[in-house]
Amino acid sequence: MARRITGSTPKKDGFWMPAEYERQEKVWMLWPERPDNWRDGAKPAQAAFAEVAKAISRFEEVTVLASPEQYVNCREQLPGQIRVAEMTSNDAWIRDCGPTFIRNAAGELRAVDWEFNAWGGLEDGLYFPWDQDDLVARKVCELEGVDSYRTQGFVLEGGSFHVDGEGTVLTTEMCLLSKGRNPHMTREEIEKTLCEYLGCEKVLWLKDGIDPEETNGHIDDVACFTAPGEALCLYTDDPEHPFYRPLQAAYRELCGMTDARGRKLRVHKLCCTKKPVTLGEGFCLDRVPGTAPRQAGDLCIASYLNFLLVNDGVIVPQYGDENDALALEQLRKVFPGREVVGVFTREIVYGGGNIHCVTQQQPARGR
Repeated sequence: MARRITGSTPKKDGFWMPAEYERQEKVWMLWPERPDNWRDGAKPAQAAFAEVAKAISRFEEVTVLASPEQYVNCREQLPGQIRVAEMTSNDAWIRDCGPTFIRNAAGELRAVDWEFNAWGGLEDGLYFPWDQDDLVARKVCELEGVDSYRTQGFVLEGGSFHVDGEGTVLTTEMCLLSKGRNPHMTREEIEKTLCEYLGCEKVLWLKDGIDPEETNGHIDDVACFTAPGEALCLYTDDPEHPFYRPLQAAYRELCGMTDARGRKLRVHKLCCTKKPVTLGEGFCLDRVPGTAPRQAGDLCIASYLNFLLVNDGVIVPQYGDENDALALEQLRKVFPGREVVGVFTREIVYGGGNIHCVTQQQPARGR
């Protein structure tokens, strides 16, 4: 039976979040369906989600969660080795609304259930209501029999931070200090809460992300840890590229940082798409009150850095861009012991995220 732990924190109980590059047990996903975010009844997006799930399943177990209305359709689109379970949600971004799994020195697994408000609540959130999304983490923990800590009164999404598993957490000021998250807290209070629930000692703050309108600047489009003491940063030296300024600044900031163990970060570069990705002509969604409007010509946050590390592999977005192959080549150099697999995910980026956003890894149990 899964317990809700109160009166303590993961750090006090000796738990911390492992790095994404450590061994994993499985990956969780949610199945897309809402027609006010995914075009053409979400059918193109479902095909892309299926390809992501199949790519991951080559390396480890995958569970895809689908609504009662979509269960049969989801089950029919996925091969038998991928588990499908029924679960209600508001949309398909399990990185942000799902649990953050944590582990202790004995290899026991628990999770953090962050309060979720659709990236800004009534201040600048992307849809309303979000009540079913806010239950996803608890439901996953129930399915797995994993005890969890609920951060009632503290809003956070899983895509807004990366950890190195050795005491360091990386995030952005644009997101965590935004008015729609925790305006009642100071920066110092937010730092302390992050460290308590992720089992960390030091927070590294980048100033800005590249998506102020979607997630208020999630870090998983911009930078991540690749190994202890090493980081990867999305980068362009093209001053005409829409991400040029924040990425130039992010790279400079990362190069001047040291982690919780005092190591100066070694920072690798990962290319941007050659051409910006935008919503094409004729792009049409259902108009629903409470959902932020999106229309043809809008800039998409097409980042190659929104990949997922899995056991012995890297699952990487591809956009049909001139730099697709270059991104894969660069990642093979950064992760020489892993197979780098590209998946065409333009339909997912049309919905506002990518591979990392639609997945949540569960670390391996045991020492």
